[in-house]
Amino acid sequence: MDTRRAHVATAKQPMGEFVQQAATGLATGSVYAVLALAIVLIYQSTKVVNFAQGEMAMLSTFIAWSWLSRFDYWPAFFLTLAVSALLGAALERVALRPVESAPALNSVIVTLGLFTIFDSLALWRWGGVPRPFPSPGVFSGSPLAVGTITISRLNIGIFCTSVVIMALLFAFLNFTKAGLAMRAAAENPAAARMVGIRVAHMLSIGWALSAAVGAVAGMLLAPILALQPSMMFGVIIFAFAAAVLGGLNSLPGAIVGGLTLGIAQNLAGTYVSPHTGSIDVTVAFLVIVLVLVVKPAGLLGRQVKRRV
Repeated sequence: MDTRRAHVATAKQPMGEFVQQAATGLATGSVYAVLALAIVLIYQSTKVVNFAQGEMAMLSTFIAWSWLSRFDYWPAFFLTLAVSALLGAALERVALRPVESAPALNSVIVTLGLFTIFDSLALWRWGGVPRPFPSPGVFSGSPLAVGTITISRLNIGIFCTSVVIMALLFAFLNFTKAGLAMRAAAENPAAARMVGIRVAHMLSIGWALSAAVGAVAGMLLAPILALQPSMMFGVIIFAFAAAVLGGLNSLPGAIVGGLTLGIAQNLAGTYVSPHTGSIDVTVAFLVIVLVLVVKPAGLLGRQVKRRV
C-alpha cells in the first residue's frame, strides 16, 4: 500500500509543478498582454510602432514613486494614470502629428528618439541605482496554497489587475461612443471625418489610453524588478513579441499573445534548461516564429489583401 501511494505522489508531483509554472507564467504573461495592448492601441490608430512604450511606462512608474512619499498607494496610482494620459496625448500632438504625413520611417525615428530622451531623463533625475517599489497592501501577505500549488499574492494581484484593465478597455472600445469613434477613426479616417468624428482628437485619446495602460504595467512590475531606468527594456521586447504573435491589428490577439508567451517562457525556463537563463527567451521566440510561419498576420490578426 505504501509503495502504491509513493507512485501516486511521484506521478502527481510533475503535474503540480507544471500547473505551478503555468500559473506563474499567466501572471507574467498578463503584464506582457497589457503592454501589448498599449502597443496595438497606438498601431491601430496611427500605424506607428511606438518603440518608446516601455520607457514611457518606466517614467510613469518613477513619477508614481515620487508621489508615494506624499500619498498612499492608490491616490498615487490614479494620479500617475492621469499624468501618463496627459503625457501620451501631448506626445501625439507635439511629436507625432507633425510627421504623420511624412514617410513611416520618420515616425519610427521619432519614437526611438523619445526612447532615448526618456531613458536619459530618468537617469539624470533619479539615477541608475535600483529602488524598491511597494505593492498594494492587498497584494501582500503569505502565498496562497491550493494542494501542492503555491501562488504569491503579488502574482495573483498582477493577474487580476491586468484582467480588469483588459475588461475595461474592451468595454470602452465596444460600448461607449468615444470608443466606437476611436475604432472608426482607426479603420477609415476619411469616412470618420465625413460623419463628424474628430479624427485628430481620437488619435490623441488613443495615445493617452496607451500611455495610461503602459503606466499600469510599469507599476505592476516595479515591485518584482526594482525601479530603475533599464527596468522595462527586457519586458518591452516580450510585449512587442506578444503583439506580433497575437496580431498587430487585434486587441484580443495582444491578450492571447501575451498570455501564451508568458506561459511558454516560464515553462521553457523550468523544463528545457533550468540552469540557462536565456533559453526561455530562445524558446519563446521560437514559438513566435513557428506561429508566424503558419499564420503571418498573427494568431488573431487580419491579413490585409490588396486588389489591383
